[in-house]
Amino acid sequence: MATLADSFLADLDELSDNEDDILDEDNVDAENMEEDVDGDLADIESLNYDDLDSVSKLQKTQRYIDIMQKVEDALEKGSEVSNQGIVLEDDPEYQLIVDCNALSVDIENEIVIIHNFIRDKYRLKFPELESLVHHPIDYARVVKKIGNEMDLTLVDLEGLLPSAIIMVVSVTASTTSGKPLPEEVLQKTVEACDRALALDSAKKKVLDFVESRMGYIAPNLSAIVGSAVAAKLMGTAGGLSALAKMPACNVQLLGAKKKNLAGFSTATSQFRVGYLEQTEIFQSTPPSLRMRACRLLAAKSTLSARVDSIRGDSTGKTGRSLREEVRKKIEKWQEPPPAKQPKPLPVPDSEPKKKRGGRRLRKMKERYAVTDMRKLANRMQFGVPEESSLGDGLGEGYGMLGQAGSGKLRVSVGQSKLAAKVAKKFKEKNYGSSGATSGLTSSLAFTPVQGIELSNPQAHANQLGSGTQSTYFSEIGTFSKIKRT
Repeated sequence: MATLADSFLADLDELSDNEDDILDEDNVDAENMEEDVDGDLADIESLNYDDLDSVSKLQKTQRYIDIMQKVEDALEKGSEVSNQGIVLEDDPEYQLIVDCNALSVDIENEIVIIHNFIRDKYRLKFPELESLVHHPIDYARVVKKIGNEMDLTLVDLEGLLPSAIIMVVSVTASTTSGKPLPEEVLQKTVEACDRALALDSAKKKVLDFVESRMGYIAPNLSAIVGSAVAAKLMGTAGGLSALAKMPACNVQLLGAKKKNLAGFSTATSQFRVGYLEQTEIFQSTPPSLRMRACRLLAAKSTLSARVDSIRGDSTGKTGRSLREEVRKKIEKWQEPPPAKQPKPLPVPDSEPKKKRGGRRLRKMKERYAVTDMRKLANRMQFGVPEESSLGDGLGEGYGMLGQAGSGKLRVSVGQSKLAAKVAKKFKEKNYGSSGATSGLTSSLAFTPVQGIELSNPQAHANQLGSGTQSTYFSEIGTFSKIKRT
């Protein structure tokens, strides 16, 4: 029977065998990886970036040649009405349009590759040009026009760029740190520019062909934005099906270019707008409403593209109704707001108001009534300047106060009826001391009207009548002594 130590040794042997197998597998994977890396490096080394043909290969492919030949033949024949009985996907002309859309996307990518090639070569001559001219075709035209010329005042760029950009390019070229290119590098750069321009003209042919067939392929989309814009939208999106699956916010950006204002104002520039700015509806809309109109156009274009993708309406009636809806909405936006109607006064209430009168209301009115002093301060005497708190007419004016001839600003305040009544009521009561003639009595009395006042303790006794009340219930009376006879 094997001991515990023997079982441990057996387990260690198995572990060592497994580690050897894992190490062997890792070594094999590392060798394969090294072979792959060596192969990739060999491919990269074999790719010569100085040769344009090794970078741009689209124009020499058989697919490009066949599609361009079919497009040229179709443009020479002109537009013919296709057989309406054939399913759209089975129509050869529709298949050619789908191939043209895919080819236009490939041409765009190829132009970007050639643009990078031109930038890498021409950066030694004019490194600031790529930050001033962003569009690849415009960049290729400018590079071909300038060439190796160092003085841009001798180069006419009119028609290639806007006048503001031309001025910035000329000023920047006068202070550039670039140097003239060698003749071989310049020749390759000009050849790349020619190839980019040739691809751009081929793309225009493809778009012209697609535009001529838009009335059959996408009648509703063409009714809203026009055949030219519809062809550009389809070509950029990659076909009618891809355009139908795209949200409206992305359709609005199709064909948008990065704009370089060269430090000028952005007030009149339209950002986040692509091919839709070329439509008739967009151009006829006031500038303040163009962004709203562009969003509305993108939404309706997406709906019409979805209708066209399922062949829902081949007559284009849906597109025309959507276009009319867009036009009415834009006209509604331009209407002035309705005039503000004058608000009539409320109908007077004929019922008596529920306001109570009486002593409480009279007291309140008397308490908040305007005093004579305030009445004089609110009045002004004609031809006599009023006195003020700060003098020379500054501060709070005193009105007619002090103009009575007394020279005082204080007027005598007449006692109100309420105050007189309260004073009379409290006078009737005795707020003094008792009528006893002891030494603790005081002549001072505390009243709510006058405060501390001097009173006669004997006055109250004189007001009492004579008779029984004065004899028996008098505060100063004494016991009578009767003499017996």
